[in-house]
Amino acid sequence: QLQLVESGGGLVQPGGSLRLSCAASGFTLDYYTIGWFRQAPGKEREGVSCISNSDSTTYYADSVKGRFTISKDNAKNTVYLQMNSLKPEDTAVYYCAARWGSFLSLQSYQYNYWGQGTQVTVSS
Repeated sequence: QLQLVESGGGLVQPGGSLRLSCAASGFTLDYYTIGWFRQAPGKEREGVSCISNSDSTTYYADSVKGRFTISKDNAKNTVYLQMNSLKPEDTAVYYCAARWGSFLSLQSYQYNYWGQGTQVTVSS
């Protein structure tokens, strides 16, 4: 059974950092592109970043470029999202998702499998 489990969320002050983890089970990252998405209250789900299965090519939304870094550890079958210089507007539930193949996309409808989400709150 394919499963994604996010962890690492929490409360952090503006300017602080968090690292989110997305642990995959039931499948290998060798064949799936992984994306990170977020959804704030009253807003649509937004694509944040993704990393391809093949050569670990990455892609970022403009809103997080230069602050967030996506990476993966194939041996641990885990994808990470390092978030630095956090802002109050980064507050949201963060989800990881998987799609077959190497096509990079921040469109949520192109992802088939989703985790349960982890809350990130940026506040003083």
